[in-house]
Amino acid sequence: MIHNLSENNSILSQFIANLRDVQKQADRAEFRQNLNRVGQFMAFEISKSLNYELKEVETPLGLASCNILTDQIVSACILRAGLPLHNGILNIFDQAENAFISSSRIHHKDGSFDIKSEMVSSPEMDDKVLILTDAVIATGASMVQALEAILEYGKPKSIHIVACICATDGLDQITRLFPKAHIWIGAEDEELTAKSYVVPGLGNAGDLSYGEKVRD
Repeated sequence: MIHNLSENNSILSQFIANLRDVQKQADRAEFRQNLNRVGQFMAFEISKSLNYELKEVETPLGLASCNILTDQIVSACILRAGLPLHNGILNIFDQAENAFISSSRIHHKDGSFDIKSEMVSSPEMDDKVLILTDAVIATGASMVQALEAILEYGKPKSIHIVACICATDGLDQITRLFPKAHIWIGAEDEELTAKSYVVPGLGNAGDLSYGEKVRD
């Protein structure tokens, strides 16, 4: 199920605009902060679909009936680009367990590329709610590989995928392979370049957040 949050007006649209703006991208701290804000916004929206239990909470003046989250959350991210988004989700689901996947593209001279995952760190996943983040989804290959790696640790009760921007090709790929997953996006872009970069997109979120890494 796809949840495109840009289809309704909200402050999220301003955060996405800030992330896309080439002038604002010069400030890494602001770029990370906007990713963090998107993560918090997405977590709030996801929270509406989770399970709660009515409990009494003692206040200084009496007892209050409150709905308390009962689902166990695992917040996972694809390194590096997903980290600020992941931190935003942790600001909301602050008791969540965490998982991390190292993933990168290996480009070839003919324009093709492979996805290389070097590290996966995850708790047991059985009967938990998985929230997996990446800043931008292009072809969906990295996200699919990350999901397959995490599912080696058990079967979650539900899967939520979070991205600021997702290409149409990526959405099609993920929904085909994981039809029961919930996909939460800030915007959908239709175009991919010959090297599978999203247009208009927002550029390389990892580099914009943390500086350019050494290229092969």
